[in-house]
Amino acid sequence: MTGSEATPSFRLAYVPGVTPTKWVRIWNERLPDVPLSLVAVPAAEASALLLDSGADAGFVRLPVDRAELSAIPLYTEATVVVIPKDHVIAAVDEISAEDLADEIVLHPLDDVLDWERLPGRPAIERPATTADAIELVAAGVGVLAVPQSLARLHHRKDLTYRPLSGAPESRIALSWPEDRTTDLVDDFIGIVRGRTVNSTRGRGTPPAEKPKRKAPETGGARRKPAAGAGAGKGARGGSGGARGAKGGSRGAKGAAGTKRGKPRKRP
Repeated sequence: MTGSEATPSFRLAYVPGVTPTKWVRIWNERLPDVPLSLVAVPAAEASALLLDSGADAGFVRLPVDRAELSAIPLYTEATVVVIPKDHVIAAVDEISAEDLADEIVLHPLDDVLDWERLPGRPAIERPATTADAIELVAAGVGVLAVPQSLARLHHRKDLTYRPLSGAPESRIALSWPEDRTTDLVDDFIGIVRGRTVNSTRGRGTPPAEKPKRKAPETGGARRKPAAGAGAGKGARGGSGGARGAKGGSRGAKGAAGTKRGKPRKRP
């Protein structure tokens, strides 16, 4: 490497709720000489960050513009409703969107759920962020529907959450610019997809080639014993066994001779 060449590195963006720890650990084990830096980004700004080269790849929430960004869907999150611990809803295991008809349902400006129609009654004003909405829930102003990872991210001792059926769900994907699928991006794709370090699709150390088996020599019949030769050789090699066989044969003949020499009774 010359002095003008930059040291390779990899920048990984991630939106709130995603925990990239496992993949980062595997990266550090496989590519210890290529530092990986994490870039936290709001969900609404993730696509722009990738397109502006702010990161090489990122964990984003779908949808993204597939004309410019490649994306590998990874998993779908359950939607929950965040409520105060003493709320009446806390007494049930699961509720439906229809059960929120009489509740003020907060709708922050950074909401990641694609609602056709928000359940419940709207608040007078939309909170700027999910964090602000959580504060309002704690103050008893309303309830909040979010992906489960965001409910965990903003956990408070005075709040809890319950699964919410009949609500849209959020999908997490690994995404990167379509025209910048570099070797390092391909390495990270392999890690996320669970490829082994020796996978032929990855760029890790390739598997060792198996030694080619030497073809048998074909020098004539002298190198390949005939079908009966092995038996003959075995007979010669096991002389004791052969003698035993001959002795047995003589014994058999002697027994036969004794039987033939037995006098017949006269009538």
